[in-house]
Amino acid sequence: MAGGGGVSPLGLAPPLWYHRDLSRAAAEELLARAGRDGSFLVRDSESVNGAYALCVLFQKHVHTYRVLPDEEGFLAVQTSQGVQPKRFKSLPELVLLYLQPSQGLVSTLLYPVDREESIPEDRDYSDGEDEKPPLPPRSASTSTTPTGSAPETPTDSAPAANGLSTISHEYLKGSYALDLQAVKQGASSLPHLNKTLVSSCKRLNGEVDKVLSGLEILSKVFDQQSAFMVSKMIQQSVNQGGDQELENLVTKLAILKDLLSSIEKKVSLRVKLDVYLADLTKIGKSQKHSLSVDVEGGMLVVMKKMKDNQEDWNTFTHHKIRQLIKSQRVQNKLGIVFEKDKEKSQRKDFIFASAKKREAFCQLLQLMKNKHSNQDEPDMISIFIGTWNMGSVPSPKAVGSWLLCRGLGKTLDEMTVTIPHDLYVFGTQENSVCDREWVDSLRTALKEHTELDYKPIAVQTLWNIKIAVLVKPEHENRISHVGVSSVKTGIANTLGNKGAVGVSFMFNGTSFGFVNCHLTSGNEKIGRRNQNYLDILRLLSLGDKQLSSFDISLRFTHLFWLGDLNYRLDMDIQEILNYINRKEFDPLLKVDQLNLEREKNKVFLRFAEEEISYPPTYRYERGSRDTYVWQKQKATGMRTNVPSWCDRILWKSYPETHIVCNSYGCTDDVVTSDHSPVFGTFEVGVTSQFVSKKGLPKSSEQAYIEFENIEAIVKTASRTKFFIEFYSTCLEEFKKSYENDSQSSDNVNFLRVGWSNKQLTTLKPLLSEIEYLQDQHLLLTVKSLDGYESYGECVVALKSMIGSTAQQFHTYLSHRGEETGNIRGSMRVRVPAERMGTRERLYEWISVDKDETGGHKGRSTLPPRTGHDYVKAKQDSAEGDPSTGKNNSYNNPAYYILEGVPNQSAATLSSELLPSPCSPPAVVGVVSGGGAGGTLNRPPPDFPPPPLPKGALEMADTPFSKPRPLYPDLAEVKIPAANSSPAFILGEDFRRGGPGGLDDQSCSVLQMAKTLSESEGQGLGDACRTFPPRAPITESIAEDLPEEVRCLCEGGRALWGSSSSSLSVGESSVGEWLQRLGLDRYEEGLLHNGWDDLEFLSDITEEDLEEAGILDPAHKRILLESLRQQKQQK
Repeated sequence: MAGGGGVSPLGLAPPLWYHRDLSRAAAEELLARAGRDGSFLVRDSESVNGAYALCVLFQKHVHTYRVLPDEEGFLAVQTSQGVQPKRFKSLPELVLLYLQPSQGLVSTLLYPVDREESIPEDRDYSDGEDEKPPLPPRSASTSTTPTGSAPETPTDSAPAANGLSTISHEYLKGSYALDLQAVKQGASSLPHLNKTLVSSCKRLNGEVDKVLSGLEILSKVFDQQSAFMVSKMIQQSVNQGGDQELENLVTKLAILKDLLSSIEKKVSLRVKLDVYLADLTKIGKSQKHSLSVDVEGGMLVVMKKMKDNQEDWNTFTHHKIRQLIKSQRVQNKLGIVFEKDKEKSQRKDFIFASAKKREAFCQLLQLMKNKHSNQDEPDMISIFIGTWNMGSVPSPKAVGSWLLCRGLGKTLDEMTVTIPHDLYVFGTQENSVCDREWVDSLRTALKEHTELDYKPIAVQTLWNIKIAVLVKPEHENRISHVGVSSVKTGIANTLGNKGAVGVSFMFNGTSFGFVNCHLTSGNEKIGRRNQNYLDILRLLSLGDKQLSSFDISLRFTHLFWLGDLNYRLDMDIQEILNYINRKEFDPLLKVDQLNLEREKNKVFLRFAEEEISYPPTYRYERGSRDTYVWQKQKATGMRTNVPSWCDRILWKSYPETHIVCNSYGCTDDVVTSDHSPVFGTFEVGVTSQFVSKKGLPKSSEQAYIEFENIEAIVKTASRTKFFIEFYSTCLEEFKKSYENDSQSSDNVNFLRVGWSNKQLTTLKPLLSEIEYLQDQHLLLTVKSLDGYESYGECVVALKSMIGSTAQQFHTYLSHRGEETGNIRGSMRVRVPAERMGTRERLYEWISVDKDETGGHKGRSTLPPRTGHDYVKAKQDSAEGDPSTGKNNSYNNPAYYILEGVPNQSAATLSSELLPSPCSPPAVVGVVSGGGAGGTLNRPPPDFPPPPLPKGALEMADTPFSKPRPLYPDLAEVKIPAANSSPAFILGEDFRRGGPGGLDDQSCSVLQMAKTLSESEGQGLGDACRTFPPRAPITESIAEDLPEEVRCLCEGGRALWGSSSSSLSVGESSVGEWLQRLGLDRYEEGLLHNGWDDLEFLSDITEEDLEEAGILDPAHKRILLESLRQQKQQK
């Protein structure tokens, strides 16, 4: 809310047309719903604190006016230069004037659009365990009653749930008035309250005495110095009573805590587990071979068994091992390339006992390579992430299974569990332990298992939500720019029993963000959880302050989001238990609320999560992991908490960065809470603080980032002008483009804007070395000239843009967690020849076998990719998959989600399949699923997708059948055009997001069909090369493509300007299909509801038909039968 000397506050009851922190997109949606010229509302400005945005609807377009406060606090609508603004003392006064005609706005303010009154929030405490939220720790800030306010008279509340509540209620109903009267008469104490507290704490006093008796014995064994103190306290507790009893109890509790901590430390020093690196040998076998890794010596020993039990030993030093090649089809197969002579190499393949053994072997070799590298700074680090809802009880002393990733799910091999990680991140919820004690216990546990004294670099607490980050001692000086923040999302966003804490920092040249959250509980409160996430995304203040235009999902090279997200399973309890008993998790994951909300792009846009292969982590019976407790009797009735995967770890990384999830599971032996601790380990590429060996570049050696053109499609009803801001750590300061010089739209809800090279700024990086630039990223935000507010942000990797010719980039735009459009363009990073030297990174040393095209069924069962090789993989058909292509709440023309091409198809196109530069661009569309030739998958979620070749930029008129999605998504929304031009049909695989979910090379649809293209048949430059440039993929994939796609690619026909549609076999549009059936009168209703292509229409239900206005039972039967027949023909 704006503030200032002359501005009257809007007060507790602001006008209904004032919508406070409503987002720009939501404001446009409300005005579109109002639909009348002159409809208006006022919201807070997204670009200037204390300013407002006056939004007016006129001729179906939204016009936004900035209302700015001046130095004296008066408000004025921003005007053109030279025009004297009118000043107002308050916002209502300003609106009152513009309700009059001819005041300079595009339309007189006629119809206020009232805000939607929020429904009173239900009480949200701790997963139904407590009737009241836990109090914050003493160290947390607490609110106090304003000075001068009178004490409120207590009112009757819910029936007491336990003895303490009963005593409290009795005091409030009876003795409270006596104490109040005594205070008014000048009494300095509350005798009745003191008596009530003493009575209430009798049981606690007895329990403390029992604990002290036990400690007396322990202290004599482990801490004789404190034994005398314990005995003295017990004696005092027997003798003391009366008025001092309560004070004595508080003292005993404080000393008891210190004693427990002291004894625990002394016990831990006596119990040590010795682990030696020498134990990590002989883990791989291949027929008659065994492999041994000498990490310290830097050698790999290959032993071959001969006849008569003879053995032949070959030793390879670390620099003789040129490359590791993982088989994608055979999960336990590994190829090792050895250097024989300087120009000769030899590859040998080995089969391991399991895929886990292969991964462990690769980790050991990477550790050996890293240890003997001549580089001063690491290329890669290992990160442990743990999340645990502790259930408001202290953790047990033995949490080794959590730290060592032992338990259920994807776990580490026993040969590698004891290798220390570089970073440990612990996120806890309902953690009642004080910060110092908690960190000390973590450091002690880590030292016990790793013999290293890890250094805490950040701890942040919000009530009982905590995050602690510890780092190896050797990396302590590599950490900089540490930041912490927290956001409350409890009742009315003021209580900290729910919310998030975050930590951010730089590791050399790589930025990291970690968010630990505890979201709203309750099976049915999905919307509240979604809003919690969006609030945290917007309000958590972490990272570079210059990036305030971007939410935290774009501020970091790697962002990890962990915690008790509280999303539940939408299934009958008995069915859930049956599936768990049979260890069949796939049916449960399909009804997991978080998965379903992610499919709809409502939360965690383009985040990734490793495959879940462990049972639900909540809600167990405390003290056991054998039984789920799913019912609890409450004062308000029976509460049901179905077993669910509440505790999760997700991540989002910049495109063309390296990240691999090596483990994701939960413990099965930590039983103090009703949640099981969850762990995940990650292999992450990092960059160093680059220092140029050649000094600052001369003018002739300066690198340049040059743009040929940029085009964006933005979800908005506004028709203002736009400009682009560019941010990057490789730039001295952010740069701005000029306003767009082209603009068009055939749909009122979307706008296509373009910038030619004259409007775009040439950027000069601080350093010109290619080794530096290939690790850099460029952040773009599309802003409006009328309000300087962002309409979408994105990130582009410079690595694939380096070269003498322009390369194409294309990705999605997002704002406040919502996808708001797409952006594409043509650019190049010109690096002088003198600065072209580079080196191979450690994580590029491992690649995936490109000669093997097999894959596995599932969402993320493809092995983690390490290196920059992209491969094609077949995928099972989607027959019987009920989640494929289902309808959703976004199936309407007012919402904009564009579909993507499977990324792998783009990665593996060989030169002979691409059209020649002189020919019109051909199309690579969705490859048939389940038919001859199989499908092409995108890369797994832990690695960025490849660049999209030029041939994949435009749409085909050849029909393709629908692929089975790796992660079923809501990428099915179509946008009906104003005319009968064809809509898009692209696959939905891309929507799940990769390691970085967002990707400047992602195969997102960047065209809004032919209706939004003015330059038919034009590309954005030369075909985008396959990444990486040094090792292009040369094999042809023609044999993997369906016949119609092969013909299309070989023919190289131009399709962008084609008048026919690519909707389905038999008909080219929904209209033609309906016309053939004699039911063309239903076309408008179907298109209006988003059913604008036959491929998508094949999944329509009877209810969907009724929503589209088809109510005649006979007509419904005709339509459904026709679609069924067409589906069978495929």
